[in-house]
Amino acid sequence: MFGTISTEMEVKAAASEAWKVYGAILLADIIREYLPQFVQKTEVLEGDGGVGTVILVTFTPGATGFSQQKEKITVVDNEKRVKVVEVIEGGFLEQGLDLYRLRFEVIEKQKQKQGEEKNEGEEDSCITKGTVEYETKDVAAANVAVSSIQIVMAILKAVSDYLTKNNN
Repeated sequence: MFGTISTEMEVKAAASEAWKVYGAILLADIIREYLPQFVQKTEVLEGDGGVGTVILVTFTPGATGFSQQKEKITVVDNEKRVKVVEVIEGGFLEQGLDLYRLRFEVIEKQKQKQGEEKNEGEEDSCITKGTVEYETKDVAAANVAVSSIQIVMAILKAVSDYLTKNNN
């Protein structure tokens, strides 16, 4: 069984500013800082935040039902503003999933028609989208993957809060 579930959020920041977070290793630091109820520690095991980077995520006890997982960044597309992270060891894979992948997208919001000026006081904004992709033969594991969208929503909100705080 293969499934996907997505959520999105409008962010009061330009898409280029949001991508500076999602497209970089900074995302792991923000998750750790803003979501201590889920993540206790993140450690870069190899890489610099680009494709191939491996991150060890240690979860806050009791937050997820597992203690750690290794994640590998498999896509960083600066043009399309898409980042894909796949769990390669532990975590959701220990819960019966054969595949657990997170996809983050930053979508530029089109407010003006081409050639129009931005109105005074009008803020830049964009849409951030998080998608969980999973594969499993176990229906109970599929429920774990679907319920994990709450963590993805929390990540989108944490980045939004970070951008709001740091853009003012």
